[in-house]
Amino acid sequence: MAYKHGVYTSEKATSLVPMTQTDSGLIVCFGTAPVHLATAPVAANTPVLCYTYQEAVATFGYSKDWGKYTLCEMIKTHFALFNMAPIVFVNVLDKDTHKTVENNKTVAISEGVFTVTDPVLLGTLVVKITSEGDALVKDTDYTAAYNDDEELVITPIDGGAITSSVTSICVSYTKLDPVSVDYDDIIGGVNVTTNKTEGLELVEEVFPRFGLVPGIIIAPGWSHNTGVAAVMKAKEHNIDGHFNAISICDIPTETVKSYTAASAWKNQNNYVDKDCLLCWPLLTLDGKKYHISAQLASVMNYTDSQHDDIPYYSPSNKQLQADGACLADGTEVFLNTQQAAYLNGQGIVTALNFIGGWKSWGNRTTAYPSNTDVKDSFISNRRMFNWVGATLVTSYWAKIDDPANKRLIETIVDSANIWLNGLTAKGALLGGRVEFREDENTTTDLMDGKLYFHVYMSPPAPAREIEFIQEYDPAYIATLFA
Repeated sequence: MAYKHGVYTSEKATSLVPMTQTDSGLIVCFGTAPVHLATAPVAANTPVLCYTYQEAVATFGYSKDWGKYTLCEMIKTHFALFNMAPIVFVNVLDKDTHKTVENNKTVAISEGVFTVTDPVLLGTLVVKITSEGDALVKDTDYTAAYNDDEELVITPIDGGAITSSVTSICVSYTKLDPVSVDYDDIIGGVNVTTNKTEGLELVEEVFPRFGLVPGIIIAPGWSHNTGVAAVMKAKEHNIDGHFNAISICDIPTETVKSYTAASAWKNQNNYVDKDCLLCWPLLTLDGKKYHISAQLASVMNYTDSQHDDIPYYSPSNKQLQADGACLADGTEVFLNTQQAAYLNGQGIVTALNFIGGWKSWGNRTTAYPSNTDVKDSFISNRRMFNWVGATLVTSYWAKIDDPANKRLIETIVDSANIWLNGLTAKGALLGGRVEFREDENTTTDLMDGKLYFHVYMSPPAPAREIEFIQEYDPAYIATLFA
């Protein structure tokens, strides 16, 4: 050590660890997108983090045909109806796989332009005057662009090869075939040819890519399939080996047309999972049909945003963007409070128009009623346990491989307890504490570098039933003589 003479300063690490801010409900949405309309498309099966409507449309395109392009429903719901961000989208419609080829299709002129209604991949378009002729040159002989009706408009350029005497042209192109996308594409896996991850397996890539913890997994338009829902329920657990999310699924209203049938469908298909929510029927707004799963996910984001991004408020009895509820065939659905309560008692979330317009209605995960553990059966409690767990993992990851000594233990216990006390003061917890218990940390575990911290906490249950007991009190008769 060097010889010193004078006054010196030094620093040591703060004994308390600030807790990281984890997103309470980052939505990861799987589906199909009209990439032929995108201005900055990405490859299929690529998770994309979007903060704005414009960003999502540029990456995935936007179509009014939500039946074929299911991601568009969530783009509209999340950004336009609820004004929330961010969200992760995964498009499984692959333009290199889900496609068909049109050769030498004749298109007649109308009002000076040629219109193609197919979802054409612009880079594959070949325009000729006749099938035997030479290919024309884009931006010299013609321009090609999509209009607001999602039609490809081919416009002749003055001085080009398409003269005023030409009444029809011959076009060849590759077009998207969204109908060829099936449930297996949503489920995904590892492609044996490319060795790349696809579909729902990509949940595992969200945190490594963006540093954000997945909180909600949805696939509107697909999650009514029991195979898709089974994989969603599998992927919500142990994400990247450390995190838990919830999944939100829909009951198919094509076949399930009554609230009692919805309960039977849930039981027949074994929807019993502490991190899964199940919804019935559909919502309507201005003539468009919406899946409750899509709106409920955005409702959770909005509700969390009103409470410091902490998921201790239930998403039940919160405003939906809806003017009705219906089945797939358009049949209107109006549930009274008893019918809606029956669904809730079966672990199904629905929509209720009672006081204040259409609202989400239901506090229970699909674990209920077979599992009545409050940490598993209430949606808000389940989300709080997931969120607290994710926050602890991300906050103390930096402490992995530090010396397992008393200073490390005290640092974790003290800082975690200060954080839990803050959540209690806020009302997000009724109480919480962290203990390093001798009976849970054996000598052999400690010798092997394993530390176990016991977290006790009680999120507040949603006030699902409030009753006023009324009684006639004859004592007030005396006021007549006062």
